Amino acid sequence: MTATVRRAGAFALVGTGALLVPAASRTVSQAVATVAGTLPFIAIAVLALYVVDSGPLFELFARPGDREDGRLYGLAGFSLAIAGLALLALQFGLPLSVFAAVVFILSYGNLTQNLVGMWRADPVAATAGFVAGGSLLGFGAGLATVALTPEAFLPPTLAFFAVTGALLASLLRAVLFARDDPLVLVTVALLLWLFADLGVAVSPTRVGIALAVTGVFGYVSYWLEAASIPGMVTGVLLGLLTIVLGDYGWFAMLITFFGVGALSTKFRYDDKLARGIAQENEGVRGSGNVLANSLTALVAVIGFAASPSHVPVAPSLFLFAFAGAVAAAMSDTLSSEIGGLFDNPRLITTLERVAPGTDGAVTWQGEVAGIVGAALIAAIAVLFESVAPVGAVVIVAAGVLGMTADSLLGATVEGRYVGNQAVNFLATVVAAVAGGALALGIGVL
Repeated sequence: MTATVRRAGAFALVGTGALLVPAASRTVSQAVATVAGTLPFIAIAVLALYVVDSGPLFELFARPGDREDGRLYGLAGFSLAIAGLALLALQFGLPLSVFAAVVFILSYGNLTQNLVGMWRADPVAATAGFVAGGSLLGFGAGLATVALTPEAFLPPTLAFFAVTGALLASLLRAVLFARDDPLVLVTVALLLWLFADLGVAVSPTRVGIALAVTGVFGYVSYWLEAASIPGMVTGVLLGLLTIVLGDYGWFAMLITFFGVGALSTKFRYDDKLARGIAQENEGVRGSGNVLANSLTALVAVIGFAASPSHVPVAPSLFLFAFAGAVAAAMSDTLSSEIGGLFDNPRLITTLERVAPGTDGAVTWQGEVAGIVGAALIAAIAVLFESVAPVGAVVIVAAGVLGMTADSLLGATVEGRYVGNQAVNFLATVVAAVAGGALALGIGVL
């Protein structure tokens, strides 16, 4: 057993102590419960920072950076994060099931990832190990907490929390550093707290189908070199949330964008490379690219789940916002990937001819490709979500407006004030607002 695995096991043992918190909540006094639930982790942090500075225990928990100063910063941060979440659970309403699940997800996901790494040096296998191990143990911790407390979360909901939390934690760990585990804990807990507060009705069938479908599409995207590992995890997480919080038709729109967008990026890639307009990393999309094009759509999905109970608007408003954002992402991708292959592009603000690949440059062929892309998303909305023809026109219009906004932002602020991913995100925001406003204005909700 390697030192890394032993350290992961030691951290998992500390994380297991999180079950003391729901047990402490059964005491008659909330003040006593808060002290009993947080004090052990605060004590561990104090020992890590001021007492244990050498010896076998220090070597068991020490990360490379800890040895430089002789202090177990990693263990201290981990323990203090657990103590902080325990305080939120015991005093401010964070569900205890969410608290326990999140701690177990990170603790045992990391352990499983390292155990898989001993068996197979494959980053995909290691990521799968983290998600599988974290999901399983997080689900178990949630069930144990329900047995210890009056909380009434059903097993399908706990499974949804566990898998969503494991995917998000895996993604955050891929883009952050190991010392940022406290940030991972807090971020995942806050997101799951939001879902718990929404009171989303979770179907076990839908969760199972969502995991199977998104897992297959995620692995295929990685195998075809259309997405990096963080990009794959991001896509799977977005797909899961879209199916569970939205509907299958919403996922069909999203996966169509991912699939067609990836194919368009690979289309005549060598020609694009020669023209200097090819997507970097041989067209492999990372988490930043995926989120820039999909974050607005995800917000619309959450808005749909929160309406009308928490957001006093018609749920269908968020359908048009979602479809508009996805249509804009599709339109922009196709207009760039197809239009960039043609000569004589013109700057959208002045119509002067510019070199291919210039920010804000457009071609009529790219514009046509973008309109076709928006129409494809609208057709899926009609087929799966029974959107009326006038609603389809709204989605196409929103997508084209988003594509145009992307070009205008590219010609004016990209490269000087913001990067390409920020422009992509802002364009989807414009399209989502336009989709919702047009649908509301002409009465198709």
